[in-house]
Amino acid sequence: MDPFLLRWFLLKKKKGDREMKCLWVPLVLLLSFLPMAALSHSAELPHLGYQVVPDFLKLPPGVNFGEVTAVESNSKGHIVVFHRGLRPIMEFDRNGEFIRSLGEGLFTTAHGLRIDREGNIWTTDVDTHLILKLNPEGRVLMVLGRKGIAGEKDPVSSMVVFNKPTDVAFGPQGEIYVADGYGNSRVVKLDREGNFLQAWGKKGVGPGEFNLPHSIAVDAQGLVYVADRENRRMQIFDSDGNFIKEWTHLGSPWWIQITPDHLIWMVDGYTSHVLKLDKNGNILGAFGKPGKAAGQFGLVHALSVGPDGEIYTAEIANWRVQKFVRK
Repeated sequence: MDPFLLRWFLLKKKKGDREMKCLWVPLVLLLSFLPMAALSHSAELPHLGYQVVPDFLKLPPGVNFGEVTAVESNSKGHIVVFHRGLRPIMEFDRNGEFIRSLGEGLFTTAHGLRIDREGNIWTTDVDTHLILKLNPEGRVLMVLGRKGIAGEKDPVSSMVVFNKPTDVAFGPQGEIYVADGYGNSRVVKLDREGNFLQAWGKKGVGPGEFNLPHSIAVDAQGLVYVADRENRRMQIFDSDGNFIKEWTHLGSPWWIQITPDHLIWMVDGYTSHVLKLDKNGNILGAFGKPGKAAGQFGLVHALSVGPDGEIYTAEIANWRVQKFVRK
C-alpha cells in the first residue's frame, strides 16, 4: 500500500474518526489478501528464469540505504540509486563497487530517478513538489516547479508547478513528460527547455483520467505510457495526450521502463512482481514474490534493465537494491 495513504489511514484511526472505523476492517482484509493474490497470480504466469545475485552492491563502511525508491543503469553500465537517507544518490560500478554520492541536501522525500541520453540525472521529490535536472557531476541544471508550492500554477509567477510529482520521461525531440502525481492526477508536457506546452488528465476512472499516475515512459514512436497505479491499468496516449488504449490485465503498474528492443518492463509493488511485456501488452513472463529473503520483494517500487539484460530492483520496505540475472 502507498506509504502516504497508509499514514493517512493510521492518523485517522488514531483520532477515532467514525468513518475510518468502518473503512479500517475492509482495508486490513484487503492487505492480508494481497500476498495470497500474488502467489495465486504468480502460478499462472510463465517464469522469466532470473535469479538474484546476493549482496551485489558494496556500500561504504557505516553507510546504509533508506527506503529505496528508484534505480537506474547509465551508459557506462553503472548503477545509480535514489533513496530516502543520507547520500541520497549513490553510484556503483558494474561490479557493485561504490564510486560516489551526489545530491546531499537537495531532497526531502525521494521518489523517481531517470537518466537521459546525455547522462543527466532527473529526480522527482514528492514533498518539495520539484523535478530537478542534474548534470553527470551532480550540479543542478534545471528546476521544474517551486519548492514547497503545490498546485498547477504558481500564484505569484504563473509558472507551472506540481503536486507530488512521481516520474519523468523524454520524447524523441527532448520533450519532457511529468507524471504529476499524488496530488494533481495529470500528465504535464514541457519542451526541452522546460517551457509549458500542455497538460491532460484529472482524478477519475475514465479514459484519460488517473488515480495516481505513478510512472511514465515514451517509446520510439513517441507514444506515452502512463502507469495509472490505483486504477490498476496502463494508459497509452499519443504525444499530444490523445487517448489511444488501455491495458487492464497487468495488475497495478508501479514503475515502467521501455527498452531499445521495444519490450516493456513493469513492477507491481502490491503483488511483488516484475513483469515483461511485448509492445502489445501481452505478458511474456514474470518473477518475484513477497518477503525479506534474497530474491523476494518488500514493496518493490521501481526497476531498471541494464545493458546486458540484468534487472535491478528498488524496494521501499526492505531498504535495498537487488540484481537479477538470467539463469
